[in-house]
Amino acid sequence: MKFQLRTLRRGALTLVLAFTCSVELAAKEAASLKKMPELRVDATPVSEVKSAVVTSYADVIEPVQKTVVSIYSTKIVKQRVAANPLLRQFFGDGVPDQQRESKQEGLGSGVIVSAGGYILTNNHVVEGADELKVSLADEREFTAKVIGTDPKTDVAVIKIEAENLPFITLADSDKLRVGDVVFAVGNPLGVGQTVTTGIVSAKGRSKLGLLEDVGGYENFIQTDAAINMGNSGGALIDAKGRLIGINSAIISPSRGNIGIGFAIPVNFAASVMRSLIETGTVTRGYLGVQTETVTADVAEQLGLPKDAKGVAITDIFPDSPAEKADLKRSDVILAINDRPVPTLEELRLAIAQMPPDSKIKLRLIRDGKERTLDVTLGKLAEKPNELLAGVNIGKLTDEVRKRAGLDARVTGVVITDVDEASSFADRLGAGMIIVEINRTPVADIVSAKSAIQPGLNLLLVNFRGVFRFISVRVP
Repeated sequence: MKFQLRTLRRGALTLVLAFTCSVELAAKEAASLKKMPELRVDATPVSEVKSAVVTSYADVIEPVQKTVVSIYSTKIVKQRVAANPLLRQFFGDGVPDQQRESKQEGLGSGVIVSAGGYILTNNHVVEGADELKVSLADEREFTAKVIGTDPKTDVAVIKIEAENLPFITLADSDKLRVGDVVFAVGNPLGVGQTVTTGIVSAKGRSKLGLLEDVGGYENFIQTDAAINMGNSGGALIDAKGRLIGINSAIISPSRGNIGIGFAIPVNFAASVMRSLIETGTVTRGYLGVQTETVTADVAEQLGLPKDAKGVAITDIFPDSPAEKADLKRSDVILAINDRPVPTLEELRLAIAQMPPDSKIKLRLIRDGKERTLDVTLGKLAEKPNELLAGVNIGKLTDEVRKRAGLDARVTGVVITDVDEASSFADRLGAGMIIVEINRTPVADIVSAKSAIQPGLNLLLVNFRGVFRFISVRVP
């Protein structure tokens, strides 16, 4: 059976978590949105005390339901319609194409986290929407404005202006344990607000490929609480009614729940939210190293125990914080601020969660001896979908392959748009499919970016069914 990753939105705005939009904030509203909301946080673990047998969670669920909202998105899509061939036959190619507008609607969920009306949800719930309507459990309805979005974590913050708003208490998601009872609250399939229950099935799920198209950061809570389309952005709560995660995605062969759902930990989501509210964007720390997870073979080559857990540095980027801190190739990073980083994904996540200028302590092994280095992180500058200056790329979907007449086995990326001011605009255009870069097949945005090198690059592209080579020079 072939499993597919599905997002949780219903309708024409359903996406496969292939995010191409960048973080945005209306500049004219920025000044009034700097004030951070007052969040209600309870950091005690859910299993702090032993409790008697519970026969109902109604008293826990009822106040939470008031804080979970339904989000209705509307997007106006413009489609180019070719002019009538008969008109062109008589009047020539000067007959212009026509544009047709259609309305697409989507459904998701969100959760109110402050009395001021700030709502946490998923990026893919609000992405590209021209209008957002928020419906509360008491049947009040409001128009919402987008405060900021972060495709790399699938977190978005929107805001409504209303009085007497209920808001949820946040838990410390780092204290979650596998086996803790949890509840998913949202509006699945548009049937109305629904509560389902299960347990925490796993923590720290990564390498799922849910955010690979934007080079995202995966750190999901896995749960078997029933989650379906429309649950995106809704609340995952613990047995005390505290928010522990934002429901985001499922794995399913049929687009329906099979007990494998994923939520963004609230600690992670809240840190992104604070940055979006304060600045309208998310700034991430930057170390400046290329790494690989230590395997038994790598450990043997570096003279480490075969069961060593860490990340080996394979390259240091020039003028980076790592170079300034005197990190070396073959150093093995064990922990950051006493937080173990056994894989390169966990190292990348740990660095990205820290703001620029953070002072961190790296515990590492060099030449068989353990030592500690102090490092001041830089700022990660990133344009997630920009392959070349002014040239943005996206995922090669089956639909794009079909339009291009490509075999299903062909991999590549599609050029989504090219800035008119780009120096590559005379050679590259939207709709071109990049199959290889420097004779290396590319399968996604990450591999395409890795294949591009300074100097002359050779691209194998397919455009309108024709393969050809295009050379581009990168400064």
